Amino acid sequence: MFLRTLLVSALLVASAPLALASEASTVPQNPAIDADGHLRDMKAALELRRDRRVSEADFIRMSLEPGTIVLDARSARRFGELHVKGAVNLNFADFTAESLAALVPDQSTRILIYCNNNFFNAEPFPKKSLSASLNVPTFTTLYSYGYRNVYELAPYLDATRTKLEFAGTQVPPRLAN
Repeated sequence: MFLRTLLVSALLVASAPLALASEASTVPQNPAIDADGHLRDMKAALELRRDRRVSEADFIRMSLEPGTIVLDARSARRFGELHVKGAVNLNFADFTAESLAALVPDQSTRILIYCNNNFFNAEPFPKKSLSASLNVPTFTTLYSYGYRNVYELAPYLDATRTKLEFAGTQVPPRLAN
């Protein structure tokens, strides 16, 4: 009896990986998700991004040029508290082909982006994990939706000393530069 129990247990343990593999192969595919396409787009977008990170001075200059949109992809609450003056808000979670087309109908429009991790000394810009910084997924997602004229604010700026102008309910006091 003991040998029989031991043999059955050994067979069950040995066959478990086969059962799991069989079960995994029966999981239905989702035609609305393309992980390989996401990785292809991300790789291409990150290659483009290398040359699209701009200085504070260039960001300001570009933002003042006609046909440029400054996009803040943070939550509406954080945007209301503090944002770059003149920016428009579309929460990253709300990015769809339709919402982006409503905000930026022409995919060749120049879009400038920034995120929390571009600023310090301002509570409405809470620092995120380095690998979770919103700039990267915003850039790559815009790329996936066909927007290629995207530029990103590169430096880490003191919100009380930057030359960028802010708007919102919690604009930090300016210190002498």
